[in-house]
Amino acid sequence: MSEDNTARKQSLRRVMAARRAALTAAEHAAASARIVAHLRAALPPPSVVAFCWPIKGEPDVRAIVDDWCQHGSRAALPVVATAGQPLAFREWQATTPLAADRYGIPTPTTGDWLTPDLLLLPLNGFDAAGYRLGYGGGYFDRTLAALSPRPLAVGVGFEINRLPSIHPEAHDQRLDWIITEAGAFRPVSA
Repeated sequence: MSEDNTARKQSLRRVMAARRAALTAAEHAAASARIVAHLRAALPPPSVVAFCWPIKGEPDVRAIVDDWCQHGSRAALPVVATAGQPLAFREWQATTPLAADRYGIPTPTTGDWLTPDLLLLPLNGFDAAGYRLGYGGGYFDRTLAALSPRPLAVGVGFEINRLPSIHPEAHDQRLDWIITEAGAFRPVSA
């Protein structure tokens, strides 16, 4: 990645985070609830759903995870086991103890290691072609490239973070679905 592209993406990340931070608590809760409703309508309960604990104003989709678990799904949270490597996924239940990892993200301290068949990914920014702008660590791209079979990759985010293009690079992994408060969408061809 060029220095200019790196700087552009860092600037975009700040803008996207500021847009989420500007949402009131009521707006955030209402939009998150609509995202959960669209997830429920679009996707059947998976065997194992991996999701991210909501941070930095990301949508809170824990309600659909709870619903799916009540229908027999197992849930897992991502864990950075080794810096710069694909993520691992540790089982999560409401009683699972969590501790902040090196990035300040709550992660399970105990539980079975699972392989998800559905991965809910937060969208810092995204485009209609199905590419996401994350936080710059590349963990989800490495993970999606490494998992076999590849889980269904579902991005969850707010419409205020939709971009004309994130200008994907060769390592960027395309999502299978994008779900926002406006609905559930399959990516269009780039």
